[in-house]
Amino acid sequence: MKRRPTDAELAILRVLWSRGPSTVREVADAMRHQGAYTTVLKTLQIMTEKALVRRNDAERSHVYEAAASETSTQRQLVTDLMQRVFEGSAAKLVLQALQAGKASPDELAEIRRLLDAHRTGKTEKQGKTDKQGGGRS
Repeated sequence: MKRRPTDAELAILRVLWSRGPSTVREVADAMRHQGAYTTVLKTLQIMTEKALVRRNDAERSHVYEAAASETSTQRQLVTDLMQRVFEGSAAKLVLQALQAGKASPDELAEIRRLLDAHRTGKTEKQGKTDKQGGGRS
């Protein structure tokens, strides 16, 4: 990912990750008027320039898709946040995240599973869960 997406760009990316390749109208409709058609169009044009999305203009209505998967984007944003705010410390980031909000019992169980796997050296490859949204990182 060339640049960090803005909040508005992330909202559009969430639509593209859930729907898959979509036209401007489909994105605007999925956002339920959070952004007018022209605003969504302009934002997608900027996102194309920033390489956050790819545009297929083979049809009359351009179709946009996320250039990177949701998992890849989240990983990049967390890594950036960890470096900028937590001096590269994953522990500080995780502790603050857990203290800032409520984690469900299922989320805590998943965290425990990941910690156990990490401790025993049985961590999954990073790309293994990277299944949707364009596949390029």
